[in-house]
Amino acid sequence: MEVRDVAAHPGTYPLIVYSHPSGAHRRAASFLGAHLSSHGYVVVALDHREDETPERKIADRVPDVRFLLDHLLEGPAWTSEANLDPARIGIVGHSFGGWTALAVPDVEARIHAVVALAPGGASRRKPGILPLTLTFTWGRDVPTLYLVAEDDTYLPLAGMYELYDRTPATRQMVILRRADHYHFMDDVEGLHEAARATPFTGELAWIPKDMRPIAELCSGDQARVFVRGLTLCHLDAMLRRQDEARRLWAGDLEAELAGRGVAALCAGRVSRG
Repeated sequence: MEVRDVAAHPGTYPLIVYSHPSGAHRRAASFLGAHLSSHGYVVVALDHREDETPERKIADRVPDVRFLLDHLLEGPAWTSEANLDPARIGIVGHSFGGWTALAVPDVEARIHAVVALAPGGASRRKPGILPLTLTFTWGRDVPTLYLVAEDDTYLPLAGMYELYDRTPATRQMVILRRADHYHFMDDVEGLHEAARATPFTGELAWIPKDMRPIAELCSGDQARVFVRGLTLCHLDAMLRRQDEARRLWAGDLEAELAGRGVAALCAGRVSRG
């Protein structure tokens, strides 16, 4: 639930940038932004331009994030009593936004943690999917969490493993069982079934044919528990250095999630170097 115009508690807080999927908007995952905000993060979600050519949209994504950070940290835009901590900045993104989150550290040293939700950028793509590429020229350790879907129609699991293996940083990947691409957004059930009912043509005609009915997949409630809990835990561990969050990652995460009614698989944790 989002609440408008809430008075901020004075203090200094970590900043999280949210980057939305292609065809979406800054409120695409309001359930996640509201959750992080309620746990002491300042969450800023931006609207990327969607009325451009694919080439222009791709070219503008990373500069959008850099402009936002400049505006918030160096300009007069931020007037809240909740001050932003420039040493504790993370980025979260889904799909095209997940690609954005992984591309920004190439050129932006202010990012200290990444959460990539079913990101684009794998070398093998299905027809009609944006031609995104990643160089991973980070030059430093930016701890990264991949949260991905077992049955992702748009961006299959094989591509997630590829990106995970290429990431030059401390990294963890957790797979949500019986989940598809829309399980990282608000209104999972509605968006998923709307996509199945859409008469895609041309290069995208495969989409509704390949999607399973939502009744065969995990629920939106289960997905929200998964995304909210693990995103917060990663940011708490990496930006706040909280011992409790670190202990969760070191323990039996699959059992922890199962106790909350969520089926997941852990790909394992790899430390840089």
